[in-house]
Amino acid sequence: MSHIAIKHSLNRRAFLKGTGATVTLPFLSAMTPAFAAGPVAPKRFVAMNGGLGFHAPHFIPTETGANYKMPLYLQKLEKHRKDFTVFSGLSHPNSNGNSGHASELTWLTSTPRPGLAGFKNTISLDQLMAKHIGAATRFPSLTVGARGQSLSWTANGVQIPAQTHPAKIFRQLFVNGTEKEVTEEIKDLERGRSILDTVLSDAKTLNLTLGARDREKLDEYFTSVRELEIRLQQNKQWANRPKPKVNYKEPQDVADRNDILAKQRLMYDLILLALQTDSTRVIAFSIGGMNAVPSNIPGVRTDWHMLSHHGRDEDKIGELARIEAAEFEVFGEFLTKLKKVKEGGGHLLDHTAILFGSNLGNASSHSWRNLPILLAGGGYKHGHHVAHDPNNNTPFANLFVPLAQRMGVETEKFGSSTASTIHGLVS
Repeated sequence: MSHIAIKHSLNRRAFLKGTGATVTLPFLSAMTPAFAAGPVAPKRFVAMNGGLGFHAPHFIPTETGANYKMPLYLQKLEKHRKDFTVFSGLSHPNSNGNSGHASELTWLTSTPRPGLAGFKNTISLDQLMAKHIGAATRFPSLTVGARGQSLSWTANGVQIPAQTHPAKIFRQLFVNGTEKEVTEEIKDLERGRSILDTVLSDAKTLNLTLGARDREKLDEYFTSVRELEIRLQQNKQWANRPKPKVNYKEPQDVADRNDILAKQRLMYDLILLALQTDSTRVIAFSIGGMNAVPSNIPGVRTDWHMLSHHGRDEDKIGELARIEAAEFEVFGEFLTKLKKVKEGGGHLLDHTAILFGSNLGNASSHSWRNLPILLAGGGYKHGHHVAHDPNNNTPFANLFVPLAQRMGVETEKFGSSTASTIHGLVS
């Protein structure tokens, strides 16, 4: 074993200026070789999707390049203008599905014809990254939602449930179990490995009697079992390590289920804490939508889903704009907090690529073309509106490839991508 000296690159007690929270950084992320020039901040990725769309004229500038006039929603992000790029003219091909909102199922996968006969989803971008990261963090990824939707899918096309209760998420991230609870957790993990050993042994015996197609299916099963075995072992290793300490008070779930802004603010705080403590480096957040009137937004009196189907009614668009502008304002607050967290010669937003947008380009008509997409942070050169062809959209997954590569995934293709890069993304 090498005797290379290791030192702490960051004080284990670090002040999180963005939320006023003090955190203890995990040991793994707080260490670096003694000969290194300085701490190297890990790269992170966050995907955020609004399932009811965003009114495109208030999101997408009419001008391209750096000198575009900011429409209503982007005005809420004006002080971050140099921290994000707006993309237009992107979509996943053949995203017509079994319902007008089915394209949400494939926003991070790009699998065609969601929900129709023969449809089987594939791995989502966040989970591809999570597989690469593995046990580097306690949680390879987090899947959260303001309501109940999930953006995350396994390699076998199984949807990963979204966690929607802030209090439970906080406890999962930061509250250590008792000694007895930790012991029981490790026993459960060992029991899980024992069951897998038995199942795998039986499957290997069965494999000798199967035809080629069935053996192919069984091989996919073997792969899933091996991945689960690895995950169980990783969980066992982390179970004995203390969780980061934060002085952020354990949150209560928002009492008013229609107070979407309070829920989003709380989720953004938890996302920030999870990233800052290096509890995870990959997060998928479904911002969601609902068939109800959002609370505490002045001037809004109509069901949100109904407003999204405005049919160009100016009064409905006006109400809808109040909701969505407020969402952008809360998102802007989140970007501000990320920039206040200093690390690695920059700030947290420098090291976190945030993909923000919707699976619907025009929610009123359920159109999945010309998606409203914003990419913030991540160390890219920003400040532009990059317009792709509105009549012949560029595959949205062309953006996924360089985002995956940035996280260390060695790939030249993802889903429906046709290129390993995309016009307008500048490192």
